[in-house]
This record gives sequence, C-alpha cells and structure tokens, in this order.
Amino acid sequence: MSFRDLRNFTEMMRSLGYPRLISMENFRTPNFSLVAEILIWLVKRYEPQMEIPTDVDTEQDRVFFIKAVAQFMATKAHIKLNTKRLYQADGYAVKEMLKITALLYNAMKTKGMDSGDKAEEETNKFKFDLGSKIADLKSARQLASEITCKGATLYDLLGKEVDLREMRTAAIARPLEINETEKALRAAVKEALEHVQKTKDTLDNVASDEANLEAKIEKKKLELERNQKRLQTLQSVRPAFMDEYEKIEEDLQKQYETFVDKFRNLCYLEQQLEDYHRVEQERFEETENTLRLMQNKLREEEKRLMKSGGKEDESDMEIQEDEGSDSDMEDQRPTKPRLTRGLPIPGRAGARIVGTMHGGDSDEDDSEDSEIDVDDDDEDDGEDDEELKDAVDDLDSVDTPPSKPRGSRKPEPQEESDNDF
Repeated sequence: MSFRDLRNFTEMMRSLGYPRLISMENFRTPNFSLVAEILIWLVKRYEPQMEIPTDVDTEQDRVFFIKAVAQFMATKAHIKLNTKRLYQADGYAVKEMLKITALLYNAMKTKGMDSGDKAEEETNKFKFDLGSKIADLKSARQLASEITCKGATLYDLLGKEVDLREMRTAAIARPLEINETEKALRAAVKEALEHVQKTKDTLDNVASDEANLEAKIEKKKLELERNQKRLQTLQSVRPAFMDEYEKIEEDLQKQYETFVDKFRNLCYLEQQLEDYHRVEQERFEETENTLRLMQNKLREEEKRLMKSGGKEDESDMEIQEDEGSDSDMEDQRPTKPRLTRGLPIPGRAGARIVGTMHGGDSDEDDSEDSEIDVDDDDEDDGEDDEELKDAVDDLDSVDTPPSKPRGSRKPEPQEESDNDF
C-alpha cells in the first residue's frame, strides 16, 4: 500500500458520493466492517438490483461475502479481485477496492464529458464554422470509403462460408488423438522448462554480478581509506620549500605595494605634466595674441609718425628757403677769414681752439673773434643735447622706435642765434 493509492481512493469515493467520510488512518489496522460496507456500496452503485449477503459476523459469513463480491465483479465488470487481500481488510484491500472505484470514477467522468459535449453542441448548434465542416466532410468521405471496402471483404468471406462450414464441422467432429495431444503438451512443457532454466541462469548471473560488484565496492573503499590517510599525512607534513615560498610571497607583496605607489605617482605626475603643458599652451597663445596686438599698434604708430615726419620735412624745407635768402644778404657783406675748429680744451667743456691761417691782424681782433666763435659753439652744443634728450623720451614712450630714413639731414649748427627762429 502506498500513500498515493490511499489518497486516490479517498478522493474517488468522495467524488462518487460515498455518504461516510473516509480517513487515511482507517486502514492502518484491519477494519473488516468498513471494507464490507464499502464493497456493498460499490456493488449497489454498479448494479442496484444485485443482492449480496450482508452478514459478516462469523468467519464463514465473511468468506462467503468476499467470494460473492469477487465472483460478481469478475462476471459483470471483468475485474479480477484478490480475495486474500480483501479479507485482510487493511491497506492491501484498498488496492483491490481501488480497481472498482477507478472503473466507476472513469464512467462518471465520461458521462460528465458527454453531458458537457451535449450542452456545448446545444449552445453551438446555431454557429457555423466552415473549417470544422470541411474537416468533418473529409472524415465522412474516408469513413464511407472504409465502409465500402469492409463490406466488399465481408461479402467475399460470406461467399466462402459454405465451404468453410463443412471444414469446420469436420474438424469439430473429428476425435482428439491422444498422441498428438501428448506431443503438444510435451513440447509446451519443454519450452516452459527451457524458459525456467534461462531464468535460473539469469538469477545465477545476477548473483555472480552482485558478488563482483561487492568486491569492487570493497576494493574502492580500501583505496579510498588509503588515499584519505595519505592526504592527512601530506597535510600534516610541512614542505621544505614552504618557508622560502612565504618569504618570496612577502617580498612580492611589498614589491606590489611599491609598484602601486609608483604607478599612482606616475599617473599623478603625468596628469600634472599635461596640466602644465596645457597652461603653457594657453600662455603661449595669449603671448602670441599680445605680440600680434603690439605689432599692429606699432605699425599704426609708425604710420602716424611717418605722416608727422613728412609734415616736419616740409616745414624744414620752408625754413631752409628762408635761410637761403638770408645767406644771399650776408654774401654781400665783406668776407672774413675762415676759422677752423680745433680740439677741446681740457679745463673747459665745450671750448675750442680757434686760429687763422692769415697774419697781419691785431691781437684784439683775434680775441674778439675767438670769443664769439666759442659762444656760438656752446649754443650749438646745447641745442644738440636738447634734441638727443627729446629723441630718448620718444624712444621710451614707444616700444620699438621707428627707423629714420637714411636721407634725413642732420641740422647744421647756426652761426647766429637769430636764425634758430
């Protein structure tokens, strides 16, 4: 008996409508009264007009009751029941009663499905499905062709019935020969003995195979124990190279930490270098932009100075024309002897030695002429110094001084102070 069979039996009995609640604990111990009640109910459910004796008080009554139920189910339902198990009235009896219960339960399910199909046909009788009709038409044609073939075959066989009837009657009327019967029985017995011998040989082989397997299992167990002992020995013994291995492992860990630190520093320095290059590039671009702006500014300043220098040249030309007219008037005056400028006197800044190449003049005239020339030279030197200072101031105000044209004329020292204006 299994738990599944007992559960299926109780569920089926509940579905069939058994009035009493059946527990799984009812069949732990023999309970013949409950088994008899269930069998009577099942027989009545299968055949309501069937009458079975219900007396189960004595041993003879119980035996007669079990035989009657088994005979009824064998003749009516073609179910073979084990009377010994039914008489035990425990879990093994549930297996035998489960056969009757399963038959009734399947019949009930089939009836329910048929009623459901009828209801579905009634609900769908007004619906028309072309695909299902085509499938039904094909099946009807196939069945019609099969019916035709079967009818023709049956007609041919019925035509041979006259001859076969005579042969069948002669075979039935012929007496059985004992020799042939014995021969057939001996052949059957021999075949059965051969089958039994084969079964015995198989059982012997199974026993030998079992012995071989047990021997192999024992051998494997011994090998396993040996390997386990060896493993324990190897685990308990410390290898000779283990100290060196641990030392190398510690060195490797230190080297790895050093490598990580250096790699981190390298990454940081590369990042700083990239930032520095970027800043330098930006600064270089700013410097280029500044120089470009300064060049443009200097070009504009140079153009402006060139324009102002052209105007000053025109004014200088006008002044020279005025000086030319004055020089013409001076040419009409009596000529004086030409003086030469000498070396400066060490004790007096700006003083020059002046002399003549002609004799005969008085000392007073010479002294007067020399004094006039020295004063004129001092005035010319002062004017040159002022012009140099103005040029230096212009250079300080402008970054790059404009280049002067080569053809510009340096102002000559004037002999008379009135010509400066």
